[in-house]
Amino acid sequence: MSARDSNHSYKCSDDSQMPYYNNSAPLGENGRIHVMQNNLGNHYYSPDTGSQRINNSNPQVFEAQYCTLESSSANGVYPAQSSTSSHSISPLSGSPLSQHDSHSDHAYSSPPTASCLTEVADLQTKLKELENAILIPGLDLDIISDSPESLLQANVQLRPDNWRQLLGIDAGDLKQVLIACGKAVAENDVFATKLLISELGQVVSVSGDPMQRLGAYMLEGIVARLSSSGSMLYKSLKCKEPTSSELMSYMHLLYEICPFYKFGYMSANGAIAEAIKGENFVHIIDFQIAQGSQWVTLVQALAARPGGPPYIRITGIDDSNSAYARGGGLDIVGRMLCNVAKSCGLPFEFNAVPAASHEVELQHLAIRPGEIIAVNFAYQLHHVPDESVSTENHRDRIIRMIKSISPRVVTLVEQESNTNTAPFFPRYMETLNYYTAMFESIDVALPRDDRRRMNTEQHCVARDIVNLIACEGAERVERHELYGKWKSRFAMAGFRPYPLSSVVNNTINTLLHSYNSYYRLEERDGVLYLGWKNRVLVVSSAWC
Repeated sequence: MSARDSNHSYKCSDDSQMPYYNNSAPLGENGRIHVMQNNLGNHYYSPDTGSQRINNSNPQVFEAQYCTLESSSANGVYPAQSSTSSHSISPLSGSPLSQHDSHSDHAYSSPPTASCLTEVADLQTKLKELENAILIPGLDLDIISDSPESLLQANVQLRPDNWRQLLGIDAGDLKQVLIACGKAVAENDVFATKLLISELGQVVSVSGDPMQRLGAYMLEGIVARLSSSGSMLYKSLKCKEPTSSELMSYMHLLYEICPFYKFGYMSANGAIAEAIKGENFVHIIDFQIAQGSQWVTLVQALAARPGGPPYIRITGIDDSNSAYARGGGLDIVGRMLCNVAKSCGLPFEFNAVPAASHEVELQHLAIRPGEIIAVNFAYQLHHVPDESVSTENHRDRIIRMIKSISPRVVTLVEQESNTNTAPFFPRYMETLNYYTAMFESIDVALPRDDRRRMNTEQHCVARDIVNLIACEGAERVERHELYGKWKSRFAMAGFRPYPLSSVVNNTINTLLHSYNSYYRLEERDGVLYLGWKNRVLVVSSAWC
């Protein structure tokens, strides 16, 4: 059912109190996402300790064994074959490790072509050159046949110090190993990639320090990239595991321990409240309403406004991914907000649009004459595909469409990260640097052995990391841009900056002081930048 046919309004006051209202078509049943399970190899995750275990009984010592995300199997044991393909997924197959623009079309068990045979020859030459430097004496490389997979059967033993030195890695520097592994993947360096994956599998942990925890999820992304399973893993983490009530609790915990989420919603609400001051008929359009909790405090504040509350109509847009987290469709959000408004004596109407943001058309918004419009893009526009993904360029189309309805204010809250059009390795490095700051900020909020923290990182943060590293094209939906690019997009659509209120800035500063001294807030030209130490994490701005 299309979003056009699925709008539904919830009215929470007597018709005599409403200057206008609309009886739209009933809300249709939310679509269900059926996720095909994808298996990454013989590996498992230990829920008892929160750390990774390597199956040393398997003679294939380089096999991909490093799954940290409990998303593929109830017992944590995975066959070495992908459930979506009849082809082998061994990273040491004759095909290149990865391509920057495509993954799922590789047939890894296909007969070797001329280029594959050349690659095999190059690998054998490289092995011979490295033998004296990195291998324990006594290993006869002549036992390795022309097939690269035979390396897995050779039970290779390494001199750790020698091969680390050869790759330019300091012993004990996990960040260097992560960088070297990403570079090896980007360069299709089969040998180095296998060495580094094996090394990472021994040192990362979801219960370790921030770099160890981030490394566990980046390693998961690398393995998923090599096996072309990133898209399914991302969808499974968002839409299947854990139960909806558990996921809600994890999301709430992330909101409490990471103030930049709260910062974004507070700054957006402050800008909207300032822009609609004194107006009586207000229409708020939220492009990712999720649970709708952002609007509870705003509704309560407007209900207490001197001179009486305004009439508020909220159009909530959201797709079936959030429906899973909510435990149901947008009708849950509508009823909740209606109850809040009713308890405050505020006339209220909710218009549900169950659709992804890029599917929204002007008619879905049900604009009415005389209403003051406020539009909210909080952590959402980076999910909308742009010209690098689709010729339709929905990102700019949505911004232009919103400009055509002459909103009083548009709020934009986005992560300050450059991962949209960047090639794999620069995007990998941006992911490493950005999430290092995030994991450090989480580390000061909860103990490392806190199971709630592990579950929150796994189900609310790891999915984004996996998508950034493992996916390409339309399958990669985490596509952040720096504020300068957003500024250019809004300016081209005809918007101009709307400075945020100093009252909002002071309120947020007070909030940050209750968390940690490493958080910092900076205002430049009416735009708010929230950072951790020297890294800007979130930028909040408003437009009119």
